[in-house]
Amino acid sequence: MIELEGVPELIDPVMVAAFEGWNDAGDAASTAVGHMDREFKGEVFAALDAEDYYDFQVNRPTVWMEDGVRKITWPTTRLSVVRIQTPKPRDLVLVRGIEPSMRWRSFCNEILGFAHELGVEMVVVLGALLGDTPHTRPVPVTGVTSDPDLATALNLEESRYEGPTGIVGILQEACTHAGIPAVSLWAAVPHYVSQPPNPKATLALLNRLEDLLDLRIPQGELPEDARAWQVGVDQLAAEDSEVAEYVQTLEEARDTAELPEASGEAIAKEFERYLRRRDPQAGGSGTPGGYASGGGDGVPQFRDLGRQPRPGEKDSAEDAEGGADAGEDGGDQGEDGDS
Repeated sequence: MIELEGVPELIDPVMVAAFEGWNDAGDAASTAVGHMDREFKGEVFAALDAEDYYDFQVNRPTVWMEDGVRKITWPTTRLSVVRIQTPKPRDLVLVRGIEPSMRWRSFCNEILGFAHELGVEMVVVLGALLGDTPHTRPVPVTGVTSDPDLATALNLEESRYEGPTGIVGILQEACTHAGIPAVSLWAAVPHYVSQPPNPKATLALLNRLEDLLDLRIPQGELPEDARAWQVGVDQLAAEDSEVAEYVQTLEEARDTAELPEASGEAIAKEFERYLRRRDPQAGGSGTPGGYASGGGDGVPQFRDLGRQPRPGEKDSAEDAEGGADAGEDGGDQGEDGDS
C-alpha cells in the first residue's frame, strides 16, 4: 500500500533512479543520485520493505550505535523528493537503492506505483559500465530509450540490445509497458581502474542529466574530486609501462573514432554546455581549488589488464548491459544494451 502523507504537490516531476550493484561500475550512478539528494537536501518519504526484495546473506544489514543504543540499517531502496529552482522550478523524485535479489517484477511495480501516485512525467535511470575507454578522455555517456518517438525527440539512441540485463533494463521496460516515458543514461568507466569512487564518471552523468532535463545541479566538490582522481591515475600509469602503453592504445582508438565527430557544430554545442555550467547559479565552485583527497578507499588502483570482467560479477556492467552492442570501437557505448 502506497502512502504519500507529507509529500507536497509536485511541479513537473521526473523520477531519477540508480541502483548499486551490476549496473553501477565505480559506484558512479548511485553516487550521482546521492549527490543530488545531499545538494538539494532531499527528504525521504518512502522506503521499500527490505524483506520483500533482498537476500541478507548477499546484502547484509549493518549495526551502528547512536547515543549508546544499537541500531540496524537494512539494505533497501529509498525515495526522496527535491526541488530544482534553476532555470525554473521542477521536482525530482530520487530513487536510490541496491539491485534487488528477488521479485524484480514486484519491485518495479512498486516503484511505478509511486511514479503514478506522484504524477511522474518521465523516468531517468542512471547506470555505469566498464568499458575500453581511457581515463584521460571525457567520460562517454550514452542516452538510451526503447521508445522510438522519445529517441527522436530527445536525440537518444534506440536500444536494440539482446542478452542478459540488470534492474536498470527491467525498470526501463516496465516503464515503457506502463506508458511512462523512460530513458537510461550510461557512463563508461575504464575497466583497468574500476574500483569506486569514480567522481569523473559521476560528474559526467550529472552533466548529461542537466542537458536532458534542462536544469542545473550544484557540482560541489565533484570537479575537484574528478581532477584529483585523474591525477592519481596519471601518476600510477606513469609508474607502470604496461598500463601507460595500454592507455595510449585506448587514446589512439578513441581519438580516431571521434575524429569525424569534431565538426564545427559539435564543437559549438559543447562550448555552449561549458558556458552554461560556468554560470555561478549552476552551483559550481567558480574558483580554483586544491585537489580533494579521496582517503584510503579513494586511492585509484589498476585492475589486472590480463583479466577482463566476466558476466555476473558486480563490476561487469559492460558484459551484462551489452558492452559489445555499441557498434563503436572499444565498446565505450555499451549503455545501449540495458534495455
